[in-house]
Amino acid sequence: MTAHTLHSRFIGRMAGSATARMAGPVVAGLLGLGVAAGPMTAAAETWDMPTPYPDTNLHTIVVKQFADDVKAATAGKIQITVHSNGSLIRHPEIKRAVQSGQAQLGEVLISSWANEDPLYGLDSVPFLATDFKSAHKLYEVSKPYLEKKLERQRLKLLYSIPWPPQGLYVKDEIQSVEGLKSQKFRAYNPATTRIAELSGAIPVKIEAAEVAQAFGTGIVTAMITSAATGVDTKAWDFVKVYYDVQAWLPRNMVFVNTEVWKGLDAGTQKAIQDAAAKAEATGWAEWEKKTADLNKTMSDNGMKVLSPSDKLKEGLSTIGKTMTAEWTKAAGADGEAIISAFGK
Repeated sequence: MTAHTLHSRFIGRMAGSATARMAGPVVAGLLGLGVAAGPMTAAAETWDMPTPYPDTNLHTIVVKQFADDVKAATAGKIQITVHSNGSLIRHPEIKRAVQSGQAQLGEVLISSWANEDPLYGLDSVPFLATDFKSAHKLYEVSKPYLEKKLERQRLKLLYSIPWPPQGLYVKDEIQSVEGLKSQKFRAYNPATTRIAELSGAIPVKIEAAEVAQAFGTGIVTAMITSAATGVDTKAWDFVKVYYDVQAWLPRNMVFVNTEVWKGLDAGTQKAIQDAAAKAEATGWAEWEKKTADLNKTMSDNGMKVLSPSDKLKEGLSTIGKTMTAEWTKAAGADGEAIISAFGK
């Protein structure tokens, strides 16, 4: 389905009750194309939801269950078609696609937009929140600020769930941060770009779906990402060492276009919010349970899963302190308020 078709569907639906009051062939034509006549119509609406990750990834599994729950809770009024693994819209374009109405809702990695606003990079400040409990606290204290930011961009937050703690993948063992100097370091957001810069590595922008090829061809030689991505990409086929440094727990967020949201009746909104709350709780709980299993899967497939040396931990901690200070300054008063609340 093309972006033009999605946009046309969105515009047709936005006409809402005004379209429903029209008579003649225009209405018949819209209904013939399957476009809802208005937010209060009893006819089912099909929403397109682009997501970045494969069907085997827990994020996608949760999204698909969310879609099923929405369909059940709304008695089929809202039916969400999940387009996984960037098959409809590539990850870098998903947020704008939902803002502009090319898709009704979507899922993205929040920190991918940290260059747009520091708030989007909070969960990827290294060594600020390094386990599930502290990461959830950071989410709770920052959530009102995130919701407000998204509202200004015509988006409504539905839910947000984390990835497992981030670890360091390298082709050969290293004993300190100096071991990353001049390595080609996968950068998928501003935080990982900055880590590369502070460690003397060379940042190379690579999406998750391209990781295996990038390592195989020498485009990258090191990266920080979750054990989940390691398992998804069968990292043991192209890199042999994983340091469980637990750098941070980045989060994804699922959001809906605000105009689409406002076009729903209160009962439908509540049904979707309830499904979103369930998805969020499931995502947090399941990732925490799966983290140890992911490390074991990599080890069972021949990867060295190691704890970092004291010197490596010290060097990474120094990078973390620098980046926390930089983030707080960039985020201004809101950043100071969030860090203060997090520290209590």
